[in-house]
Amino acid sequence: MEEPSPAAAPPEGRGRDERSLEALSLAGGGGEAAAAVRQLPEGRRATLASALELEGTVLREGRLTQFVANNLERRIRLSGAPRGEPPAGGGGSSIPAIDPGALQDVVALAGQVAAQVDELLRNVHCGLQALTALSVGCIQTYRDGVESLGEAADLSIRAMYALVARCEELDRAMQPVPALAKRIRDMKGTLERLEGLCK
Repeated sequence: MEEPSPAAAPPEGRGRDERSLEALSLAGGGGEAAAAVRQLPEGRRATLASALELEGTVLREGRLTQFVANNLERRIRLSGAPRGEPPAGGGGSSIPAIDPGALQDVVALAGQVAAQVDELLRNVHCGLQALTALSVGCIQTYRDGVESLGEAADLSIRAMYALVARCEELDRAMQPVPALAKRIRDMKGTLERLEGLCK
């Protein structure tokens, strides 16, 4: 907004302007106060500009005056709120009040969740113990099977060596049989010739 050369104002007008500024700032923020300043006569603008310094920062560049309100975010929220409604949270905070009943419900639900988690962990623990016992049983069975297989293979190898040794002994014992068979054939031929002579 533009600022003319400072003009003297009577003390009564200054007090009225300051009161009107306070009412404007309480009613809705710096935007309405600036509009009110533009509607006031020229003699009162300087007084309101100096009073605006209490509500924010006033920058003057020649005939141009800039005003930046303190707590601008709160003023913007207040200007956007419907008339007659108090601001949310009372102090400009957008966080609603906490309901004690809701907190009790959250605590009860948290207790239920904790109990369910404990039960789940117990079930998982029991399941893991059962799986571990089954795994141990399978490993022990596999170990016993491997040991039994090793013993059976060892016994089979020993029996095979014993059979081979017996076969070698039998072969050595059967060596005179061909000569004995030849003698038997010779004796049979001799008997046949004797029978022929006797006839």
